[in-house]
Parts: sequence; C-alpha cells; structure tokens
Amino acid sequence: MSSDKASDIQNQAARGWRIWLVVVLLALIVAAITSKLFSLYTNDQDFLRSQGDARSLRTMLIPAHRGVISDRNGEPLAVSAPVATVWADPLKADLQHAGLTRLAQLLGKRPHELKAELSANRERRFLYLKRQVTPELAEKVESLGVTGIHVDREYKRYYPSGEVSTHLVGFTNVDGEGQEGLELAYNHSLRGEPGRKLVLKDRVGRTIKHIRSLQDADPGEDLQLSIDLRVQYMAYREMKAAVEVHKADSGSAVVLDAHTGEVLALVNQPSYNPNDRSELKTSALRNRALTDLFEPGSTIKPFTVAAAMMSGKYTRDSIVDTSPGYIRVSGATIKDHRDYGELSLTGIITKSSNVGVTKLTLDMGPDTVRNLLSNVGLGKDTGTGFPGERTGVLPYLNERQRVERATMSYGYGLSTTLLQLAQSYVPLAADGVFRPATLLKQTQPSAGMRVMPPGVAPQVLEMMETVIGPAGTGRRAAVEGYRVGGKTGTVHKASGGGYAEDKYVSVFTGVVPISNPRFVIAVMVDNPKGQEYYGGLVAAPIFSRIAGGALRLLNVPPDKWPEPASSQVAMQ
Repeated sequence: MSSDKASDIQNQAARGWRIWLVVVLLALIVAAITSKLFSLYTNDQDFLRSQGDARSLRTMLIPAHRGVISDRNGEPLAVSAPVATVWADPLKADLQHAGLTRLAQLLGKRPHELKAELSANRERRFLYLKRQVTPELAEKVESLGVTGIHVDREYKRYYPSGEVSTHLVGFTNVDGEGQEGLELAYNHSLRGEPGRKLVLKDRVGRTIKHIRSLQDADPGEDLQLSIDLRVQYMAYREMKAAVEVHKADSGSAVVLDAHTGEVLALVNQPSYNPNDRSELKTSALRNRALTDLFEPGSTIKPFTVAAAMMSGKYTRDSIVDTSPGYIRVSGATIKDHRDYGELSLTGIITKSSNVGVTKLTLDMGPDTVRNLLSNVGLGKDTGTGFPGERTGVLPYLNERQRVERATMSYGYGLSTTLLQLAQSYVPLAADGVFRPATLLKQTQPSAGMRVMPPGVAPQVLEMMETVIGPAGTGRRAAVEGYRVGGKTGTVHKASGGGYAEDKYVSVFTGVVPISNPRFVIAVMVDNPKGQEYYGGLVAAPIFSRIAGGALRLLNVPPDKWPEPASSQVAMQ
C-alpha cells in the first residue's frame, strides 16, 4: 500500500506542475497581447491610421481641359467634349453579378465574351473595357453597381470643320496627346496639367466621398490660328472639285495676307475626316503644302527679272534678243515654245521666255539670282514650327556651272514647298519687304526685312499683270473687277534620275489686287491627267475662283471697273 500511495503523490505533483505551467504560459500570452495592444494604441497609432487610410483614401487625377483651337475670328476648329472610360479590376470583378449581362449590352459585347475577358485577366488590377463613351452611357454603367467595374471621366477631341482644316489642325490620340499637325506642334501648351483630389473609396473601389482638392487642374492654353474658316472652306471646295475634274494625284492651295504674311487658308487633297479615322489612309495624312517638294518652274522668272533690274544693268523696257528661239549653254540646248524675237523684260515675263531669263542670268554674277531667291525665303525653314515641314533645296552655284545657273533662272534645279513659294511672292506684293509666313494670328505684324529696293517690286508686279492679259499664258487667272498679277508654271515631274515626259506639276502663283495687294495665292496640282496640264489651263482657273471668293468674302473693293459700253443714239 505504501508504494501505491507514493505513486499517487507523484502523479498529483506532476499534474499540479503542468497546471501551473499552463497558467504561466497563458499569463505570458495575455501579457504579450496586452503589451502589443498598448503599443498599437500609443506608439504605432499614426502608422495604423496611415495604413487604414491607404486602404480607403485614394488620390485621383482630375483631367485637364485641353485648349481650344480656333480660327482668326474665334470659330472653333478643335474642342474637347466630356466623355468617360469604363474599366475593370478583374481581380475583384464579380463574375456572378446579375448586372453583368446588361453591362455587356451597354458596352456592345456579348455576355460570355465579357466574362471570358475578365476571367483571362484575373491576375490584373486594371483592364480597359471601353474608352470615350458618352456621359449618359457611363451613368447607366455606374447604376448597375457591378463590383470591380469603374468609370473615369475624361475628354474627347472633336473637330467641327472636319476634313476642311484637318491638315493644319491635326488630331489627338485616345489619351488626348497630339499626333499630327498643330495638335502635335503645340501639344505641351494645349494639354495643360491635370489636378489631384483626395477621395474615400469602399472595399470594392467605388468612390463614396470626396475629401478635398489637392491641386486644381490647370486647363490648356487656347490657340488662335491665322486662317479664316470662310476662306478655308471656299478654297477647299475649289481644290477638291479641281482635283476630281482633272483626275490629279493631289493638289494644294495657299492664301496669304500680303500685308502680314498670315496664312488665311491652306488646303490639300486628298484629305480625311479626323472625327472618323477608321478608314484613314497614310497618304492622306500629309500636309502637302508644307511637306511635299517640287520644282517651281516658270513661277521663278519674276525673281530673275527683278534680280536683273536690281543689278542696274536693265530696266523694264530693256530689250533682249531671244532669236532663234533657243540658246546653247555649255553643250545643252534651252528652248522657248517658239521664236519670240526681241523681247523687253516685260515681254520675257509675258511670254515666259526661257531663253530670255537665261541670257539675263548669265549676264549677271553667279550668285545674283540665287541670293535673291534665298532672301525671299526659298531653301529655308519658314519658321511655322509645323511638324515635318520641309526646307527645300536651293543649291550654291559657281561661275562654271552655267547650265545649272540657266535652269535655276526658270525654276529647275531647285525645290520648294507651296507655302515657301507663296511666301516668296510676299515681297512682290509689299514693295520689296519680306515677311515670313505664319499659321498663328498676329496682333502686331512683323516689321519685315527689305529684300528689294523700293520701286522694283511694283514694276515687276505690273509686268506680271500682262501674264493675265490677252498675250499672256495665265488668261484664265483673271478675276472680274480686279487687277491680277501672277505667273504660270508647268514642270515635268522628276522620275528615275530624269524627267517624265507625260507627268506634270501645274502651278500658278499670283497677287490680287495689283493696285493695293491684299492676297498672295499659290496653287499646285500634281499630275493632272487628260489633255489639260499646263499651269495656265489647270492651276490658273483654280486661282481665279479662290481669289474671287476671298475678295468677296473679305469685302475687298474692286480696282478694275469695267469700261462703259459705247452707245449710239439713233437720230431721226
């Protein structure tokens, strides 16, 4: 019995020790928990609050309103309309939600396609479902209350004038960033800076309360262009019709204000609708008036004549013998259409004599004509800042390059854009003062730079008026009631290291009205097909219609009143 009692005592002692061990361990655990709670409520309170806020407070971007692009009269060319973006958090998306079928219908999807898209991206936290939807559709999406589906507000660019001004204005991408034209060139100032606000969100990411604004959105700056939308519409209509009639590859026209150098209209064909680019062809994107180069041909001859007068060797009545209708220069033959015999400087322009301007340029210093062409802006950047604008080619020629000097005198061997060509005629309309072309409205016209002595340009302009007369090559450029001065150009297109025999560029550049020049207008039609391809037959009529429309739209008074018809009174 004594041994049994001893065993019971040992068992009781062991149980007591275990109980005390458990009690002590529990006490330690309670103490540790109490200590941690005390620490959390004292030392770590700020940390816990920040962690809680991080799971409920969010900083959201406030989209900035992109600046408006308008014409010189305030007519909108590019505006931003409020839209919305529908996106999903696939990880939290409720694929069993009853509103998912309706959501798919609103987004133009099939329910099983939407579920498959969310399931396939289950590990992602962000997925665009549809961008730039209407605010009304966005409200319907939000009212469904589907977990993990969100709506953000943003803006979509809209272009009221559509294809008429798109080559100048350009367009933005879906994120509102400029991609072409002036939207790209002035993207930084147009887009502005987005703002930020602090919001409270629930566990599924829905915004339930706006806490405060952290930074206001800074809207983009507005941009006012120099173009007059009325003139732009009219010029676009005429160019589009002409390209279709002549079945040309393309065409461009530029209208400049002769007093300021401002671009009042700049149009191209083919064009495109920036509001619907679903069928956009890359070839239609080019602003051909600023990016496409061509040899200007006979439109350069007025500058050769001006250079001859500036040299002091010639006056407008000086006689040049162009017989027998051709001239040999270093083994090359330069021809006129026929033997014009003796011509004054005026006659050289009237008849567009290659032989006449060749003799003039070879009688002057090797850089005389080239320097004047450079001073009027050929071979140089116009400074418009337009993306992709070309500078053209105006080569330096030495005295031994007689053939190249001769061909330059009548517009071959150099290249230019249509805007450069139009800009070069501004000094002819402004008594020898050059003002650079600009695409932005000017509150104060530039002082300009004199590139011809006073009196030379008006004389050359009067010579150019004979081109529109009965003996000239540009009779179809006439505008009823107005004096017009201009020059035609018909250039063989470069092809395979030479010139194509059956492909032409038809050009006409002119000034109107002569008595008080208001517009400089340049027209170029690329590869017209059919029997009419001369500049006087293709480009000159377009000039006439554009000039006539611009003069009427801007109320420019006539300077060529028709002579009263003679009448006889019957005597009895």
